[in-house]
Amino acid sequence: MPAFTSRIPRRDALVGILASAASFPLVAACGSGVAQAKAFPIQRSETDWRKRLSPAQFRILRQHGTERPFSSPLNDEKRKGIFVCAADGNRLFSSATKYNSGTGWPSFWQPLRGAIGTSTDYKLGYPRTEVHCAQCGGHLGHVFNDGPRPTGKRYCMNGAAMLFKPA
Repeated sequence: MPAFTSRIPRRDALVGILASAASFPLVAACGSGVAQAKAFPIQRSETDWRKRLSPAQFRILRQHGTERPFSSPLNDEKRKGIFVCAADGNRLFSSATKYNSGTGWPSFWQPLRGAIGTSTDYKLGYPRTEVHCAQCGGHLGHVFNDGPRPTGKRYCMNGAAMLFKPA
């Protein structure tokens, strides 16, 4: 009886190894809490954040969670106005830079000046650019290089991490 052999493409094997490495504390620690480790202008205790935020907002903003795609009403928001951080009211994005990326999360091609910060997130086993609020360090989402002109960026944000203020 011939022996069964399987040939796994190198790329697929590497992705599998990296994804499984994400469960190790060293790798997971690299991507979680990076934004919180820095001193931000707005600092609160975990207890205070829990009082101020809904459970979903706390999980996303303070614990680097992600909401289900197409679950936020902000994904369909089309009015003129400003998207602000749900934790501290910091102005993040203008509705003029919002577009429908088809991903199920509110997407923008550019943040307001000085509104956000970024750090490297390794939670999935490969580097991604995490976006956080420049005032409180709250996790907002990630930025990718597959957006529209003029920037080519897609700021893929969690709707629960933001509030909308109509113009």
